[in-house]
Formats: sequence, C-alpha cells, structure tokens
Amino acid sequence: MRLPLILFAILTPAFAAAETFQRPIPQPQTEQAEISYLAASFLLLVALVAVQWLVSRR
Repeated sequence: MRLPLILFAILTPAFAAAETFQRPIPQPQTEQAEISYLAASFLLLVALVAVQWLVSRR
C-alpha cells in the first residue's frame, strides 16, 4: 500500500506542471479602433465644455 502512495506522491507534480509562459503578441491598432477612439475623445470634450458652460452660468 505504501509503494503506490509513494509513486503517486512522486509523479503527481509532473502531471500538474504548468507550461511555459508565452508572451502575447500585440495586435496592430485597426482603423475602426482609431475612429471610435477619436469619436469618444470628441464626445468627452463636448461633455466637458457643456459642464463648464452649465457651471459657469450659476
């Protein structure tokens, strides 16, 4: 009974070993992403100007 337990204890870490880390390769920025970023930046700027206008009226 001891021999199977000893073999199991020795061989278990070999099965549980993780594979090496593979660095992710960055993907290039697409034109669609650049356009959405431009639109979001513009809308944020418009919202900031609107808030400034509302606050300055008080």
